[in-house]
Formats: sequence, structure tokens, C-alpha cells
Amino acid sequence: MSRRPLRIGNASGFYGDRFSALHEMLTGGPLDVLTGDYLAELTMLILGRDRLKNPDLGYAKTFLRQLEEGLGLAHERGVRIVTNAGGLHPAGLADAVRALSAKVGVPVSVAHVEGDDLTSREDGALTANAYLGAAGITACLRAGADIVVTGRVTDAALVSGPAAWWFDWAPEDHDRLAGAVVAGHVLECGTQATGGNYSFFTAHDVRRPGFPLAEISEDGSAVITKHPGTGGAVTTGTVTAQLLYETQGVRYLGPDVTARLDTVRLTDDGADRVRITGVRGEHPPATLKVGVTRLGGWRNEVVFVLTGLDIEAKAALVRSQLAETLEGVADAAWTLARTDHADADTQETASALLRLVVRDPSPDRVGRALTSTAIELALGSYPGFHVAAPPGPAQPYGVFASSYVPAAEVPHTAVLPDGTRVQIPAPPAAPPASPGEPATRSASPGEPATRSASPGEPATLPAEPAEPAAPSASPGEPATRSAGPGEPAAPSASPAFEARGSGGGAPEGVGGAAPAGSGAEPRETVRAPLGALAGARSGDKGGDANVGVWTRPGPAWDWLRATLTVDRFQALLPETRGLTVHRHELPNLHALNFTVTGILGDGVASGHRFDPQAKALGEWLRARHLDIPVHLLPPPEGTGT
Repeated sequence: MSRRPLRIGNASGFYGDRFSALHEMLTGGPLDVLTGDYLAELTMLILGRDRLKNPDLGYAKTFLRQLEEGLGLAHERGVRIVTNAGGLHPAGLADAVRALSAKVGVPVSVAHVEGDDLTSREDGALTANAYLGAAGITACLRAGADIVVTGRVTDAALVSGPAAWWFDWAPEDHDRLAGAVVAGHVLECGTQATGGNYSFFTAHDVRRPGFPLAEISEDGSAVITKHPGTGGAVTTGTVTAQLLYETQGVRYLGPDVTARLDTVRLTDDGADRVRITGVRGEHPPATLKVGVTRLGGWRNEVVFVLTGLDIEAKAALVRSQLAETLEGVADAAWTLARTDHADADTQETASALLRLVVRDPSPDRVGRALTSTAIELALGSYPGFHVAAPPGPAQPYGVFASSYVPAAEVPHTAVLPDGTRVQIPAPPAAPPASPGEPATRSASPGEPATRSASPGEPATLPAEPAEPAAPSASPGEPATRSAGPGEPAAPSASPAFEARGSGGGAPEGVGGAAPAGSGAEPRETVRAPLGALAGARSGDKGGDANVGVWTRPGPAWDWLRATLTVDRFQALLPETRGLTVHRHELPNLHALNFTVTGILGDGVASGHRFDPQAKALGEWLRARHLDIPVHLLPPPEGTGT
């Protein structure tokens, strides 16, 4: 007998998110489960340092403070809570929740998931944690847990675990699990799904967006929405943006299932409601990713303010004056940001910033002695010398790396409310592919088989037949249907996957309304920012960055698909030249996804880049100008949604 949809919400997208969100989600409308995502690569480093100071720590203390009021509310409303706030010490947080339960007089059943901590296997690591799947969470909920605390699980597992419990899915229910994983990916970053960090934010009131929730059905489809009366917006655009966030390719690999992002279909389901359907799932990989953090050394920085004329000469003088001091320092990076304007009417807008970041294994070489040497130049350097902050001591920094281990070697364990320890087996291995057959699931009866991928190219599912035309999208917001009658098909000359490394020359200019070989008649173009036509969302994955770009269906998508090649991407973003860039197409979303390998070095905690997590890389891309056909641009007064 079918069961009603699971109503599951999110109350945290990172450690430090809106403190009142848990209360807001519990009081804003009905829920069955409330999740909280507190972990990220940088968070694991922070928690690792906490654990060095006190072995009883290592979890997100904010969650406990939120529960002081939220525990009673959840109990009254029958809402289960699932969170990865356990970090490096899920058993410790579970005990702390039990102590809080006794203190406030609210009876709750608490379970936790462990086994992800592999630090002892990595020499010199501060933390090493495998990304576990959802099955441990499912086991805890089946045993009656009101609160489930985990360590490092995948962010989406916080949603797919409760969905598997609610509908009693089996590990082989790949399509259903994949649908829940996609819904979990949309929810995991909180208000990024409801208008936060959204390219077309001016079309909505996003001053205080509500947190998202999903209504997940038994077949794995879902509706993304939010509580009535909360701020922000849920549109196909906001959901598309979050779907593209921190993904790498058409296959979204997970410990329980591989979700095919090229099968995702979004449709408008009413005000602040977007339906996700069609998600296909495949066997998960046989290995688990392990995130490893280490203390990388010590860093320091000085920011010199250069005002008025001769900015380049002033910067050159400072660099030459400190050259001898920097000899022997392992890494010294200079960046000149030309924030100055000619004939400026304020001193600040007449100034540029020269930033020096130094890193070294020894705190002495980059400590206060170095920054004090910079300050000693104050009366003998460029005119108008001053710095943005006083000299400070060196600070430790961490580095992030990832490795992989066989899933069967990781002791994934559910510790049930009564203390029983249940070992969670690794998911069944994928059946071996026949010779010459792509390693994807078999096609269902009547469904076309997938083609083999070319070397280096991921396999893609065949295009589905055109659907009846859906209501037209607002300017700047992608619709979700296939091309309808009379609507141009996507150009066949554009490859589904493209990868370029250093040595591939950038094209001459970045314009071109009708790419060579397209057969299209030249159309009138205008020099305009890419963001007039397309949205973008970017983020970090260790030392890599991804940039997802989407637009409206039809001619705008055809143009974006043909125009924004890897070469043009690198021409628009010169900082990516010399790096390997991969390009993937997601036609159902009318989107391209670029992965830039190595642009963030050893990760956010060690980087000296101006934007160490690449959060604004997509907005920089949208601000770059190129030749866009006039007929594709929205009216001047419209901003799109």
C-alpha cells in the first residue's frame, strides 16, 4: 500500500547558518523530518583543531544550543531530527543530546552513526573521514530514533536516509534513491534553494529567504517548496542553480547510488513549488571518498593601500623593498587589485589594494617579525603609505586532500537507541558489463539503450521525445520541457563533454553570434554581459571549482551551448588558463557545468586567492562581455528570474 509523501525540511546549510532556522522550520508548518547540514571541508579542519584542544569536542556545538528550545517543539509535533552535527564525535554529541533531554524534561530517543573516522589510517592527518551513505540513518530511524546524529555522511544522505525509512526502500531501488539524493542535494545548502545567492535575485524579495523543504513521493519524485509566508522564492531557476552547485559531471556519485543529473526534469508545480521527476539511478561506485585535512603550515598577510597616481610604480617599489625579507619564505604571493578610479571623488575609490600573502612551515619566518618589517617602510616608501590592518602573528592553516577506499573496508555502524551496534554492509556491487557494453544500468523494456561513451566522455542517456509545450518561462529562468514544435533543436556539432588543459589557445576575442560550422545566418549582435542571458552558480570541491551556467530553453540554450566552449570559458576567465577545464552538458536543465581543476590549490583553508571558495567565480563569468544576438536578450527594463 502506498504511503503519503514524506515532508522533510532543512534548517542548516553550514556551521554558522541562521541560528533561528530550526525554530522557524518547526513552527512554520507541518514536517515529518527536519535535517541540519553542518559539515564542510573547512568545518572538518575547525572541528579537528577543537578536538586537539579537548578530545570530548569535535562536534557542532551550535546544534545543542538550537535544541534547547527546539527539542520540545520537535517532540510536540512528532518531527524526527537528522543531522551530521556530530562531526568528528557523533557519540559525544548523542550523549550531550541525551543530557539535554534529561535537563529540559523532554523524552527523546537518540541514535548515532559512526565508522567514518579513518584518521588512524592516514599518517600525519588531522582528520580523515569517509563519506558514508544513508543506510545507517535508515537503520536508526527504523529502530525508533527521534534524533539521529551522524559524523561525515554525504550531505544528501540526510534526506535519502529518511526517505528510504519512510518508504521502506531496498538498496537496489536505484531510481527512487537517486530521486531522493537529488532532492537532498537541493535542500542541503539551505536558502540557496529559495533565492539565496541567486543570479536573478532582483526579481524576488530575498532579504530573509525561508529554508527549503521537499515533499518526496514513493517513486522518488519530489516537490521542492518552503513554508507558507516565508521569504524568498522557489522557482525552476533557484532549483536549477542549486542542482548545479558543487557538482562535477552528469553522474553524481554517492555511496548508495549514482544519480544521473542529465535525467533530472523540473516543472513548475504552482507558487513556490517545483517538481523534480525522471531521475535515473545506477549502482554506486565500489569505493568511498575520504576527505583528509592536515595542518599545512603557517600564513600571514599584509594589505598595502595605494592611493592616487602611479599605482603600478608604487606597487613595484614595495615589492622591491621587501624582496630581501621574503628570501627563504616558502611561498609569497602578491596581488594588486585595481579598485582605484581616475579623478575619484572619495579617497577610498581613489585607492588600490596590494596584498601580500606568505606561507611557510615555520611560524617564525612568516610571523610578526616579517609583518613588522613591512610596517618599518612607513616613512621610507611610496607617498601616502598605509596598510589596511596592523601587523599580526602567523596563523596556522590547513590543507585538504581526498583519497578513496573500498566501501567494504569502512566500518559503517548504526548505534541504535538501546545501544545495539548494527554493521551496515556496503551496497551490492554493480554487475560486470559485457564486452563493449557501457557500464550503465540496463534499459527498461521499450527504453532505448545508452550509447557507449567516447574515451574521456561520460555516457549520456538518449534524448527523450519532445513533450507538449509547458508554460513559457519568465525571462532568465529556464523552463523544463524538451524543444517543442517550431523551437530550434540544440546544435549537433556541440559535444556533450569537452576537456582542455594548458596549451589550448584561447579563441581570438570572445564574440561570435553564429559559431563556425553552425550553418546559422549571421544575426545582429550587441556587446553585453553574459549575465544578461544566463545565470550561474559556483563553488569549491577541495582544490577544484565548478561553475554551472544555465539559461532559457530554445534559442538562448542553443546559443549558450554552441558559444560557451572551454576555450571561450578560459578566454572570459583568464585565471583558468593553464588549468584543466572539463565541460558537461545537462540539456534537460538547459545548463553547462564547468570544473576547473586546481584553481583553489590545497583547498579553502590554505588558499591565497581573493575568493578562496570560488563562490563568486560564476558571477565574474556573468559580468564578462561578449557578442550576444540582440534577439536573445530580454527587454532593457527586465532583469529575468
